[in-house]
Amino acid sequence: MIKNPLKNLGRLAIVLGVLAPFVPLVIWSFSFRWFFPAVLPTEWSLRPWLTVFAPQTRVWIATANSLWIGFGTTFLSILIGIPAGRALGLHQFKGKTVVEFLILAPTIVPALAAAFGIHIMFIRYGLADTRLGVILVHLIPVTPYTVLILSSVFANYNPDYEDQARSLGANPLQVWIYVTIPAILPGIMVAGLFAFIISWSQYILTLLIGGGQVLTLPVLLFSFATSGDSGLTAALSLVFIAPAVIFLLLTSRYLTGQNAALGGFGRV
Repeated sequence: MIKNPLKNLGRLAIVLGVLAPFVPLVIWSFSFRWFFPAVLPTEWSLRPWLTVFAPQTRVWIATANSLWIGFGTTFLSILIGIPAGRALGLHQFKGKTVVEFLILAPTIVPALAAAFGIHIMFIRYGLADTRLGVILVHLIPVTPYTVLILSSVFANYNPDYEDQARSLGANPLQVWIYVTIPAILPGIMVAGLFAFIISWSQYILTLLIGGGQVLTLPVLLFSFATSGDSGLTAALSLVFIAPAVIFLLLTSRYLTGQNAALGGFGRV
């Protein structure tokens, strides 16, 4: 009888801890005048939100670009991460430690250092100042996480299920659709969550490769923050946070570790 209230109290504390930093942003986004030492704004206004969502603002373009780039980066990183993670998780081979180190290298070496050289190549091939170029450069900080997450998933994966499917007449495509993908789906969702959030929040790489022509929410948010308008900055910050929070809520059930590879098959 005591455990459930304590568990609920712990969950409430976690929720409050997550939401507490957003409270000042919400208040700022509805404030018109707020001077020290007033606890709350002396005047309230919808001006920040009306300005942010006005048709002539660049928020809509920045949001669309951020979504395209975020989901594009996530999709490509998953395509790379599945075969790479399978190779690292299921097989032992000479030089595996070196390969794992090279995969981790982008998280050790500042991505900005590599991006300068990549920028020169992108200019030659017409990828600079394009959304495709930004997506490709976002793969630098994103791919290590997707590969490592999926390699840990495949480390707990039992390929015997695939052999059983083949023995029953399934072709390679059917094996992937009906056996492999459902088994590793929790890992794909977790890897996709990390990939999307990392890509969504990129500023320096986007600004460098996008050349100011590819407008995303982090780039727009930085320009709002330097304008000195706290209300507009707070409103845009909440818009910037919202998609990542929604994506987190949609994939949160896969973060518990209960849906490990082939975990669903084990309970059938």
